[in-house]
Amino acid sequence: MNRIDQRFAALKRQGRKALIPYITAGDPTPRHTVGFMQALVEAGADIIELGMPFSDPMADGPVIQKACERALKQGTRLSHLFEMVSEFRQSDQETPVVLMGYLNPIERLGYERFADLAREAGVDGVLMVDMPPEEADQLGPIFKERGLATIFLVAPTTSESRAATIVAQAQGYIYYVSLKGVTGAATLDVASIERHLAPLREMTALPLCVGFGIRDGETAAAVAQVADGVIVGSALVNHIAAGGDDPASIPPRLKAVLGEMRQAMDA
Repeated sequence: MNRIDQRFAALKRQGRKALIPYITAGDPTPRHTVGFMQALVEAGADIIELGMPFSDPMADGPVIQKACERALKQGTRLSHLFEMVSEFRQSDQETPVVLMGYLNPIERLGYERFADLAREAGVDGVLMVDMPPEEADQLGPIFKERGLATIFLVAPTTSESRAATIVAQAQGYIYYVSLKGVTGAATLDVASIERHLAPLREMTALPLCVGFGIRDGETAAAVAQVADGVIVGSALVNHIAAGGDDPASIPPRLKAVLGEMRQAMDA
């Protein structure tokens, strides 16, 4: 088992749900990212999703789009992400790290080169928003050989037959998109989420983790009642943006937001 599998197994034994924060690597500058990751772990993160900045994101709302723009303006590249994860691993060998983004930068670097660098850095999984399972025939085996989990999205509009195709290719966990729209949306219908997760549980034993629309402890706790994990991004990235002129103020902001969610979920 890689670190993702180990973490979910430990959470299951403890009767707890996974808290999975997302931040964009390089926002507001590359030198601050590792400190943010460490702060998230201190606040109760079980897995960290580290965003690969991309110029044309399609699933991300304005908050994360602007974070990508800030990171790219600072010159953040894939090579920096591998350096960040390597530095993070110097102090944390246990917390799983998932790289999340889009396929274009990986294709430019080369599939095998990307996978080798990710493994060497200590990455545990990769989620590419725009890679359907039909396109994973080449990349999936490359990742699997190196112990990297290929994580997929399932949306409310995904048919059951389509979902079955997706989960057959997936590893690590399923990222269930809680609503129609982009990241940072405000509407969250937990009853609808529960209805959509039910058929997925019949298809796979993988943990089902829910993202999009998680704003605070209340929404995190509500989603944790029906899912195996809660994924939060825009609520954290908003605080990074707000503290951009004073990066030292950002870790306490992140710890306060995530700590509230952790406490509410555990309660």
